[in-house]
Amino acid sequence: MRLIGVVILTFSFTLAPLAADAQEHKAGKVARIGVLCGTRCEGGAYDTFRAGLRDLGWVEGRNLVIESRGAGGQLDRLPELARELVALNPNLIVASGPQPSRAAKDATSVLPVVFVAVADPVRVGLVQSLARPGGNVTGVATLVPGGFMAKQLELLKEAVPRASRVATLGNPKNDVYRVTFPVEIPPTARALGLQIQILEVSEPGQLEGAIEAAVRERADALHVLGDPIFHSPPHRLPELAAKARLPAIYIIADLVRAGGLMSYGPDFTELFRRLASYVDRILRGAKPADLPVEQPTKFELVINLKTAKALGLTIPPSVLGRADQVIE
Repeated sequence: MRLIGVVILTFSFTLAPLAADAQEHKAGKVARIGVLCGTRCEGGAYDTFRAGLRDLGWVEGRNLVIESRGAGGQLDRLPELARELVALNPNLIVASGPQPSRAAKDATSVLPVVFVAVADPVRVGLVQSLARPGGNVTGVATLVPGGFMAKQLELLKEAVPRASRVATLGNPKNDVYRVTFPVEIPPTARALGLQIQILEVSEPGQLEGAIEAAVRERADALHVLGDPIFHSPPHRLPELAAKARLPAIYIIADLVRAGGLMSYGPDFTELFRRLASYVDRILRGAKPADLPVEQPTKFELVINLKTAKALGLTIPPSVLGRADQVIE
């Protein structure tokens, strides 16, 4: 009988947190999260994020309020927008991309910050390590560090064998670009026999001029590094590249579906679904310092054969055979 009493007591303590959680929801407790973005906090990935939250029991208008702040490509506004969100005293802040993540981290050392779409959070100083983030920041990384930009460049050269000069488009205000580009791209370009033309763009209004510069300098192809201002809206850059007749590689498949030639990168839909899981755990009491940064396990190669045909390109079978998705 004594043993049974111990078991019942243990079982009661086990159920206590679940009962308390249920009571909180019945009492109508509402969670509030802030979302900080470099452009607009909308699109397929954000729809997936919201759907993921609903699946986990967090429904806008019932027990969840989402306050979004998008910089519209004016990334200098991010610190101010981050402070606005902090002043609302949300339960946590979600930041999409390196610059929003940096702004959120700088704005608060108390509120939890969950990032997504940051390639190398350790190298850019957001977390101490992937396994033990420390502090108030954790999230979902975009890449497995080491060689990703180089791999994109190699794929572009394989797809466009005639290319000898490649224009690389990057944002100098992006921490990942600043720390990764010098390490990966110059040695890879030398090994591939490529000349690199660096195009630096820090706001959306500069994109058209950058593509014109690539044409002027006789670039054979375009390597687009990951940055929010290059991805929103998804059709803009592919249209500029098509007009200039520049085959291009991107990190986000949506740009290929919008008319770009090819992309190599993680499944961003899955990353934003995983983001919802991190938010859920923190809303239920987990601490960011105890949640290891998650990395993608799969990278997808997507090729648009319709665009290749329009550019007069024949994608080699060695590349086409490795594609995860072919758009015809």
